Amino acid sequence: MTDYILGHINYWIIVLLMMIGLYTMMSMPNLVKKMAGMSVFQTGVILLYISLGKVEGGTAPIIDDGYVLYANPLPQVLMLTAIVVGVATTALGFALIVRIKEAYGTLEEDEIAAMDDSE
Repeated sequence: MTDYILGHINYWIIVLLMMIGLYTMMSMPNLVKKMAGMSVFQTGVILLYISLGKVEGGTAPIIDDGYVLYANPLPQVLMLTAIVVGVATTALGFALIVRIKEAYGTLEEDEIAAMDDSE
């Protein structure tokens, strides 16, 4: 059992990272902390896909004589795209947070909702 857990330690760390990000997004009332939690969760998802795409003993996909075990580059390419989209999403989220701070004077979700209900 210990060998199984230590043999898959990267998956345990990834799940822990994702749960930390999810907990932060759900429990924190501050919008900046929610964005940080989303970024941590997204990092966990990217690491999961990269870990799943790893081939033990695989080489670069170059044509060679005979049978060669090669690593599929598609997961890495897709995660590179996900990183770019994640950076853009985070930047847009922070820009919206700046506008919310200017409009409401606070970043606390509860206070913003109370201000909207009173209008």
